Amino acid sequence: MIERLLFNEAEKTAREFKIVSVTGPRQSGKTTLCRHVFRNKPYVSFEDLDILEDAESSPRDFINKYKDGAVFDEIQRVPRLFNFLQTQVDKIGKNNQYVISGSNNFMLQQSISQSLAGRAAYIELLPFSLLELQKHWKETKSPEFLMLNGFYPSIITRQSSAERWLPNYLKTYIERDVRMIRNIENLNLFSKFVKLVAARSGQILNMNNLANETGVDNKTINAWLSVLESSYIVFRLQPYYRSFNKRVIKSPKLYFYDVGLLCNILSLNSERAIKNSNMYGSIFENLIVSEIKKNRLNRSQFGEMYYLRDSAGNEVDVVLEKDGELLPIEVKSSAQTSRSDVKNIKWFQRFYRINNGLLINQIEESQELEDGIMNIGWSEVVNV
Repeated sequence: MIERLLFNEAEKTAREFKIVSVTGPRQSGKTTLCRHVFRNKPYVSFEDLDILEDAESSPRDFINKYKDGAVFDEIQRVPRLFNFLQTQVDKIGKNNQYVISGSNNFMLQQSISQSLAGRAAYIELLPFSLLELQKHWKETKSPEFLMLNGFYPSIITRQSSAERWLPNYLKTYIERDVRMIRNIENLNLFSKFVKLVAARSGQILNMNNLANETGVDNKTINAWLSVLESSYIVFRLQPYYRSFNKRVIKSPKLYFYDVGLLCNILSLNSERAIKNSNMYGSIFENLIVSEIKKNRLNRSQFGEMYYLRDSAGNEVDVVLEKDGELLPIEVKSSAQTSRSDVKNIKWFQRFYRINNGLLINQIEESQELEDGIMNIGWSEVVNV
């Protein structure tokens, strides 16, 4: 087993809340986490039809069988169970009672907000992070290798190949999850939408443009984006505009949680094709930004993550709130550093009167640049 950074965090969270809800994309390792960290609790999966029928027929009696706690996997299949779960945890009154998980995050979170608000804490388990894999792998992998294969456990553990697993993952997601969440009838149109979103990875979201190219209205685009977000396919990086004037761009940027899935959607099916693609810079940026996001979730870091761009074209790829301070980050796919690579960091430094910054590219050895700016190689993103 590859050790997950969230194993310890899950244990700590359980000691402080009555219920722990484990969310994340399909096939990210949620069941493995639940069964490993909470191995002293009975494990109950509602994918077992006999168990499902038992819970649906008499939720109260079912909960009473597990009054000392349990792990309930795929619990969104039994929505009636949530009210009885609420009554049970309130009656017992202690923390670390139940662990709940499910592959349909939209339905799971909806049920929690309706019945278990204030009683449940979320643990978000994404696919493997680079830090987790560096501890597992003996040799260093190239960015192109990671872009091609992604970070899903089934591919990393070599149970499946990326070229077969990723297309089937997306097909299953579209045919099963999408219809369950939004009842989308035209799956071909939705598939076109997903490809258009992939082509905009790392770009500022333009709803009108996306709607026109897809052939639907803005309301539909917003609903479909919500589906991709709730299923942990994409996330929006919001703009930072505190203490800034009205010239700042206030639309979010879109990124994929997994670069392997991104490249597969873009039909980039070899390391050479990825390296030669005109989207290489955007994919590399997506790799770095998604790793920073994983790091913050895995470490339960406080503070938000943003980008910044103004109407004059000044832009910083990532702005982190870290240890009470701002950290501007620029991402470049080149293996050499030029003065122009840090001009936007310096612009940010002047405006916010700070003296730090970070440039991430493909240099081999980290170096300190002028004005307190550090230049690190891409694999050092694990420390950000």
